[in-house]
Amino acid sequence: MIFAIRTTSGQEMTVAEVLTSKAAMKKLPVFSVLVSDAIKGYIFVEASGPHVVDEAISGIKHARAKTRGSVPLSSVERFIVTRPTIDELSESDLVEVIAGPFRGLRAKITHMDKVKEEVTIELLEEGFATLPITVHADYVRRTAKGKGEEHEREETD
Repeated sequence: MIFAIRTTSGQEMTVAEVLTSKAAMKKLPVFSVLVSDAIKGYIFVEASGPHVVDEAISGIKHARAKTRGSVPLSSVERFIVTRPTIDELSESDLVEVIAGPFRGLRAKITHMDKVKEEVTIELLEEGFATLPITVHADYVRRTAKGKGEEHEREETD
């Protein structure tokens, strides 16, 4: 069974480490602990029952409480399986550059190389020529899906 534990935001890893060592020391049947960057303020614990989790989190400073009931595996599965960023992108998507020298600028994807996990973008900001720039897919975050050309037309009208 999987249980969600509410923690102080930013202290998830600390709670997980203390819980893991406490469970090992007391030989509690805690099978796994999951901390995800995607969800703040919660950790997930796989244990044989709710009483085991209650015992494991008792006295841990930043562990707030166990949520009621158990969490279905399907809800936690998306935090376990990581997909490459490039799988979530497509040509003509509007993106924001989140790393590198062009960080903070808006752009449109014009070409994708899924093997190399690279995207070619054209910056939409004024003052930048429309030169194609190739960056790693992890350097961009999608802001609008497939609206690149329509969005450009709206700005020029």
